Amino acid sequence: MTIDLPLAIGSFFVAIVVGLTGMGGGALMTPMMMLFFNVPPLAAVSSDLVASAVMKPIGGVVHMRRGTVNLRLVGWLCAGSVPAAFCGVLVARSFGDGEQVQQTIKYALGGALLLAVAGLVAKAWLSRHEDRAGKVSADLGEIVVRAFPTLLVGMIGGLVVGISSVGSGSLIIVALLALYPALKANQLVGTDLVQAVPLVVSAALGHLLFGDFQLDVTTSLLAGSIPGVYLGARISARAPGGIIRALLAVVLLASALKLLDVGNAATLWILAAAVAAGATGWSLLGHRTRPEGGVTGEVGEGPQAAGSGVEPGVPPGRTR
Repeated sequence: MTIDLPLAIGSFFVAIVVGLTGMGGGALMTPMMMLFFNVPPLAAVSSDLVASAVMKPIGGVVHMRRGTVNLRLVGWLCAGSVPAAFCGVLVARSFGDGEQVQQTIKYALGGALLLAVAGLVAKAWLSRHEDRAGKVSADLGEIVVRAFPTLLVGMIGGLVVGISSVGSGSLIIVALLALYPALKANQLVGTDLVQAVPLVVSAALGHLLFGDFQLDVTTSLLAGSIPGVYLGARISARAPGGIIRALLAVVLLASALKLLDVGNAATLWILAAAVAAGATGWSLLGHRTRPEGGVTGEVGEGPQAAGSGVEPGVPPGRTR
């Protein structure tokens, strides 16, 4: 058993993305193995899922300790995703080698991720105005769990993960964002990482029994991904929500382009153009919505805008 050093280095950087954003494991790791290291598709899917079964609990533990996990959401998601993930492996094997099926799934997921990017951009645009109106994200205890839609998201996500290894972060996290828009960014990432643990364990078990698991490939992935996901999760639990949401959009776009078989050079150019356009649009939006001068009693943006315990009109040194 040997460790492929370039593969371990690549998995380290992908794992940082997984820990930081809660997505990108299958959508980035599996294409990386196939495109850059010539790992056969079924072996890449099997090895990635087995590695994820070890990698994701590390990031999940960090978020559990930070208190950024909604366990009720985790329970309903797992009720649907765990059995569906194992069934997804059987579905994939029922199509034989599955190359044409995998290609179709890749293109469908690529289109879905592009739509998800558009949704994230629209949400960021709207939330910019909501923040100025005083709307704040709800605490974890205030989130009302929608049982049936959450269960359905888990079932669909688990089935897709079992077939392709893609979806435990990139699709489920977007569905959670749509169902529970009041979740803070780090709560979204933490909840998704924890629910993905039993999901990928179930899928990994199926691939160990029926897939094309390769120990050398998995060992190389773990050598880089374990420290990477720990580092990313620690950064995510402390990072500002706006930065995390921006990274979510970038990772989704990168995942979509790779799933649609866009070349590496073209992917880099598209990502650079998207980041530049996003920064320009955000700057223009901030300029247009900036208050026109100091209004007495108005709380502006900044460290004391929310959660500082200082109310308008109350001197800083006064206690209640």
